[in-house]
Parts: sequence; structure tokens; C-alpha cells
Amino acid sequence: MSADNHSHDAHGADHHDAHDDHDHGSFKTYMIGFVLSVILTAIPFALVMTGALPAQATALIVMALAVVQIVVHMIYFLHMNSKSEGGWTMLALIFTIVIVVICLAGSLWVMYHLNTNMMPAHDMSQMGS
Repeated sequence: MSADNHSHDAHGADHHDAHDDHDHGSFKTYMIGFVLSVILTAIPFALVMTGALPAQATALIVMALAVVQIVVHMIYFLHMNSKSEGGWTMLALIFTIVIVVICLAGSLWVMYHLNTNMMPAHDMSQMGS
């Protein structure tokens, strides 16, 4: 056996072993993810188009279903779980979520306080005189 064949066999075995622990999904799991995504898109669309609920309730439901849809995409399409990449993908995801929540909460807080404290009260009756 030559040195070239031996290194090729070792490389092939290492390459194969490195990909054994990844779950790339099957047609069935992709279809489950697709159907869930369609349902999670159709419900908010129907709520908004029919106006069946008050605006605040509709907004809360749409945001909640958006979070659920993010989770569905991460599980069924991105194949993220606590075992992939030794847990580093999950850690990166958690860090990203923390940063996004801080940015969104801070932005909403600043915009609310700017609107409350900086906007003058308009008196339209004095505008014409």
C-alpha cells in the first residue's frame, strides 16, 4: 500500500466521520417545516385582513407567531439544536437574541420617551390667528 493511498483512506474516513453527527433532514422534515411555515404565515394574514380582533391583540398574536416561525425555521431548515457544532451554534444564537432584545427594547424606550417628552401639544385653533 502506497503512502498516497493510505493518506487518502485516512482523509476519507476522517471526512466521513466528521459529517456523521450532522442531521441534514429528510424530505419529510422539510415538508413539515414548510407546512408549519405556511400555517404560521396564513394565520396572521387572515387576522389582519379580516380585522376579527382589536389592533393590539392582532399585533401581539402576529408577533408571537413570528417568534414561533423563527423557531420552526431554525429547527426544520437550519437544523439548529444544542448538539450541532458542539453547542456553539446555540450559544451564538442566544447571544444574538440577547443583543437584538437589548437593541429593540432600548429603541422602543427611547422613541416612547422622545414622543412623550419632546412633542409639543398642538392647538389647531391658534394656528389660523
